[in-house]
Order: sequence, then C-alpha cells, then structure tokens
Amino acid sequence: MTPSARLSAAIEILDDIAARRRPANDVLKDWGLSHRFAGSGDRAGISALVHDALRRRASAGFIMGGESSRAMLLGTLKLSRGLDVNAISALCDGSRFAPQPLSDNERLALGSGTLDGAPAWVAGDYPEWLDGEFQTAFGDSRVEELSALASRAPVDIRVNTLKAEPEAVLEQLSHLNVKTADFSPVGMRIMPLEDGRAVSVQSEPAFQKGAYEIQDEGSQLAAMLAAPDPGMQIIDLCAGGGGKTLALAALMDNRGQIFATDNDKRRLAPIFDRMIRAGVRNVQVRSPKGKEDEPLEGLEGHVDLVVVDAPCTGTGTWRRNPDAKWRVRPNALEYRIKEQSEVLDRASQYVKSGGRIAYITCSLLPRENDGAITSFLDRHSDFEVIEPASVAEHAGLEALASFVSPNGFGLQLTPKRTGTDGFYISILTKVA
Repeated sequence: MTPSARLSAAIEILDDIAARRRPANDVLKDWGLSHRFAGSGDRAGISALVHDALRRRASAGFIMGGESSRAMLLGTLKLSRGLDVNAISALCDGSRFAPQPLSDNERLALGSGTLDGAPAWVAGDYPEWLDGEFQTAFGDSRVEELSALASRAPVDIRVNTLKAEPEAVLEQLSHLNVKTADFSPVGMRIMPLEDGRAVSVQSEPAFQKGAYEIQDEGSQLAAMLAAPDPGMQIIDLCAGGGGKTLALAALMDNRGQIFATDNDKRRLAPIFDRMIRAGVRNVQVRSPKGKEDEPLEGLEGHVDLVVVDAPCTGTGTWRRNPDAKWRVRPNALEYRIKEQSEVLDRASQYVKSGGRIAYITCSLLPRENDGAITSFLDRHSDFEVIEPASVAEHAGLEALASFVSPNGFGLQLTPKRTGTDGFYISILTKVA
C-alpha cells in the first residue's frame, strides 16, 4: 500500500471507531481480516496512524477547526509527525486510494493553525470532565504532563535476573538499538520506529528462553518500591497475568513464598506459562473456585507484604491505549473507587503486625490514589503511611524521592517526570 492509501484506510477506521464506539484494536483487527491484501507492514503503519490520531484528537481537531476523522488525522500529521502543508498535500492528491485534495480552509489551518488560546484539556488532549482532577494532580503544569501522556510509548523490558544478566541481554538485543532504562537497574528500552510502529521483541531467542519480560519501567519500579525481601511471605492480591508477580519473584531470588491470586481466575491464565519460561519457583497460584470461595483462607494476619495492583481507570497507560481516554466516563471512575476500597480492606486482613501493604495504580487521578489512601486510613486506624521519600531511599531508588503525590501519601510517576507510564505507589504499615 502507498502512504496515501494507508492514510485513507486510517480515516476509514477512525470513522468506524466513532460510529460504533468500539475499541480501536477491535476495529483494526476487523479491518485487517477484511483487507487481507494488506501486509504486516501496512497494518502496522495504519495502526500507528490511528493511534497517533487518537492521542492528539482534541488538539488536532482544534487546529483544524473540526472533529471529523479526516480533520483529526490531518492535524495529527502536523502535530505528531511534523509534516508541513506541502507534504500533507502530496499525500492527499485525490488519486486512486488517496484522500481527496486539501480544501483552502484545510491548507490555511495546516499552514498557520496553532494551539494558542486552547483550553488546557484541548492542549493536553484529555476529556474536559477530568480537568479538575488533573489540576489537583499537577496544577499549572497539567498541559505539559498530559501532553507527554499523549506521546508514543516505548517498548520496555525487564531483565529476568533468575536467568540472565543485564549486560548479556543488552548485547543480545543490540541490533534493536536497546538502551538501559533511566531508573530500573534491570530495565531496558526500545523506542518506537520513526513511523510509530513498535519493535517486536517476543520473537527474539532471549525472550523465548526467559531472559526478559516485557514490562513498563514504571511497573518495574513499583515492584522494587514494594521492597520484597527473600524469605518473606507475600500476597499479590490482583496478580492478573503475573507481570509484577514475576518481578517480585526475581527480586526475592526465588526464595520465600508468593501467593498470587485474582478475583477473576481467567486473568490468571497466562501466569503459568510465564512462570515456567521465567524459571520462577516460589509462587503458589491461588485461583478462586467460585464467587464465595476465599483462596487465601488461613493466611489472615500472617503475611509480611500484600501487593495491591488495584483496579483503576488506567489513565496512566493512555500512551499505550489512547482510545481508552476518550471512552472513560465518570461512572467508571466511581465504580473503580468503590473497588479500590474493597480490595484495600481485603488486603488489610492478611497483614501481620509490622507488615506492609503496597498500594499501586496505573492512574494519575488523585481520587484513585491519595484519595483511596485517605479513605482507607479513616477506616483503619491500625495502619499508617510510610513517608514516600523513605520508601524510595529504602528501595535504592533515591532519584524518585522527589516525585511525591499532592497529599504526600505516595510517589507519582509520569511520562513527563520519569519517562514511564503513569504509576502511583503508596506503602502502608500495620502499626498495631
């Protein structure tokens, strides 16, 4: 497919997403199945165009003076890809499979349109109803913070120290231009290609042998900040596919015991193969047998650390899931806040005196972060927050000590501050 044909396909897909309000990845998959002539490179290129447009939907529409899929995509070519009006015009020449030529108004917008005077939520590309939350979180810097969240995400990997050393993996992946991470001592990063396509690392022999896992650096840091020690008894309460479970196991050098569970056992399905590939031996997977079953029975009051990777709106992952930010609704936020209260209350019953809860979200919203901790402390006077800077220093991550959340209950990582996805980490200890 020509670049112009890819552009036309991206406009068609964006129209479908808007008309049927379906997740972008579902629409992209359906398009690929119905257009089998498109090669893998074409599909990846079209996907990158669609996701770039969704990242910049509000700002692109603002400079173009319209909200159509075409306007969104043309504005994105200017804002995200740095194309000038002549380059964009060459793509839209009206030839077979190409978009129609630019109108006079489109030429004017692409030539002189700016974000001057745009509201914060437009310039930062996020839903208007969340502006108050982001103002609480970041104040006047919210446009810069959210603009960083509208950028492309890198591919981050975590070296599995149970099987490999970082130096060896760095050499094995040198052909992918891999770089060491900024904060994680076992993290590495591969930036997306110039056209937005991500580099595939799962087909590499080192991955197949368990030398590394795909994991955002922020998630790696969250596991490190939980400070698991070898010999501990740990519960991973919302283990899902096991990303943090495997990171904890490596930090513990396969010693101690991790109980991995999730209230939806279907989410646990990938963890078994991942454990085998990674060489993890200190994890028991406790799957619930039914709605009333308690897979952790008998552990009440005996656990050193409960890791709560809490359900949340996922605002911190918008670089990777840009359509999600336009689909999130206020009722979803309220539902997640309720779930967070329930999972924290559940976690508290397993912690022994002197033990800890590591509360983690991939969210930037204060109500899901400091707000959840405030509510928990109101209900549980036997817990207190460990000062965030001390948490960072104890984990050997002193460079993170200044990234404290608005109310001071946790550390807030963001693409702007740390180059990671958005993560919140608060550590609580049981004092009685």
